[in-house]
Amino acid sequence: MTKIFIPKDVAALAVGADRIAAKVAAEAQARGQSVEIVRTGSRGMFFLEPLIEVETERGRIGYGPVKVSDVAALFDAGLMSGGDHPLRIGRTEDHPFFIRQTRLTFARCGVIDPVSLADYAAHEGWRGLARAIEIGPASTIAEVTKSGLRGRGGAGFPTGIKWKTVADAPADRRYIVCNADEGDSGTFADRMIMEGDPFALIEGMTIAAIAVGASKGYVYCRSEYPHAAKTFSQALDVARAGGYLGADILGSGHAFDIELRMGAGAYVCGEETALLESLEGKRGIVRAKPPLPAHKGLFGRPTVVNNVLSLVAVPTVLDKGAEFYAGFGMGRSRGTMPLQIAGNVRYGGLFETAFGLTLGEIVEEIGGGTASGRPVRAVQCGGPLGAYFPVSLFDTPFDYEAFAARDGLIGHGGLVVFDDTVDMAQMARFAMEFCAIESCGKCTPCRIGSTRGVEVIDRIVGGVKGAENIALLEDLCQTMKFGSLCALGGFAPYPVLSALHHFPEDFAPRHALAAE
Repeated sequence: MTKIFIPKDVAALAVGADRIAAKVAAEAQARGQSVEIVRTGSRGMFFLEPLIEVETERGRIGYGPVKVSDVAALFDAGLMSGGDHPLRIGRTEDHPFFIRQTRLTFARCGVIDPVSLADYAAHEGWRGLARAIEIGPASTIAEVTKSGLRGRGGAGFPTGIKWKTVADAPADRRYIVCNADEGDSGTFADRMIMEGDPFALIEGMTIAAIAVGASKGYVYCRSEYPHAAKTFSQALDVARAGGYLGADILGSGHAFDIELRMGAGAYVCGEETALLESLEGKRGIVRAKPPLPAHKGLFGRPTVVNNVLSLVAVPTVLDKGAEFYAGFGMGRSRGTMPLQIAGNVRYGGLFETAFGLTLGEIVEEIGGGTASGRPVRAVQCGGPLGAYFPVSLFDTPFDYEAFAARDGLIGHGGLVVFDDTVDMAQMARFAMEFCAIESCGKCTPCRIGSTRGVEVIDRIVGGVKGAENIALLEDLCQTMKFGSLCALGGFAPYPVLSALHHFPEDFAPRHALAAE
């Protein structure tokens, strides 16, 4: 029986993957051909979705992007044996977008049935957990620390240090909380993992639990991810039945279970303390720090709060060793980062690579430049609160410290590309407006500053006391940056100041107001 792999990742579903799967099954039946259709996650080459693959002696042969009307012709061309067709891309791993990648975290995504324990185990699954059980909590924390793994949610805090802080904090109970509230524009890596390789997240959280002595974990997922929630819930049930969660994990004596919780759509709940408030059933409002969640987090207990990408990197670190993982990257940015390339770009998708590629290489070579064919003007890195980088900064290496040195953030690894038709003053205004809408309202710099920021930008482009209002806007940004309780208000100035400094021509008066 021939295996045909068709993704059920939501990006593929949006362009007809379910219809393709139904048509492939019907066409095979009509021709008397025996097929097994395996629904996988996405390989991350969204410009080729729906991408279907057929298992052959030469490996998996891919075809994409496929429409329902293409299916009959694919069968005519010998789809079942990897036959030639205009949509044929050859072996998927040999595709130019794919072959340059270093896939550690996403090695299984798009390859396996997401809820098959057998598939996961056959592709190096659970080996990191087995080693963590073997070497014990202290050595597990030491291995993660030695690997140089840093938080992939944006802050870049060393994961091993956070774990050790939680492990050393006296408490009757500790928690593992996974932040899957992936609200940044142009980001989709968390969703891809939860839809395409959910056991990797379960394994990473379980390793963290063993390391710090936690018996309960929570995944806080954004409400806009129903497909991810469904797949992850299925994976939790399968893992429990297989002995990978529960009262005695793999006979090790460690007890740990995970509960999935869905958010209600508040962007601020991506901030760790607002997330904890929401998990406790309260309104998602930022807590003042200290105390840090590592000392007093969920229900007042020491809590590890890590992003999805941080936790799914852990099994690789334990399985292959800290030295292996630390062998990738540059400076203090070790390992790999799943870049999420989006916006006005020719080849959008997920590209996992070691830290160190320049922004220009990512946008122009990997992303292929703009989809519109016009020149690239700006790239926003790090979500809606990330800085806008002009082409003159395309020599910047993708690295925490290199971006910080140029007043930027790599955040969650999202890159949104804009061509030369973009209005950067309006993009700056959007950042302030976004902050005003999404602010939890607890602190004055964020709550009031963002609203005043919109007004000041309107006055600038309206021709009202331009120089004075630009100075006021810069001063307001500094107040928000250093006076806000959390990163929502603290990071809103990044897109505003970068737009103002790199694209000052866009802040010229659009029309003269009647009176000042």
